[in-house]
Amino acid sequence: VVKAGGEKTRVVAIESRTAHRLYGRQITQTTKAVAHDEENSSSVGDLVRIRECRPLSKTKRWRLVEIVARAEA
Repeated sequence: VVKAGGEKTRVVAIESRTAHRLYGRQITQTTKAVAHDEENSSSVGDLVRIRECRPLSKTKRWRLVEIVARAEA
């Protein structure tokens, strides 16, 4: 979780690692997804699992399924 903006809304960074086409070096690509957190239980720094769902608002297309790991305090 990158940002805990509004009520029940979280911005989640999704990292994917791929090899460069020519050089073979690992490249990390980051995309941001706006997810719905129904219980309002996650906070910034948590590792979460999300799944795609119906559009909940203009930008929210994901729903928080579970919190995998809590952030260090």
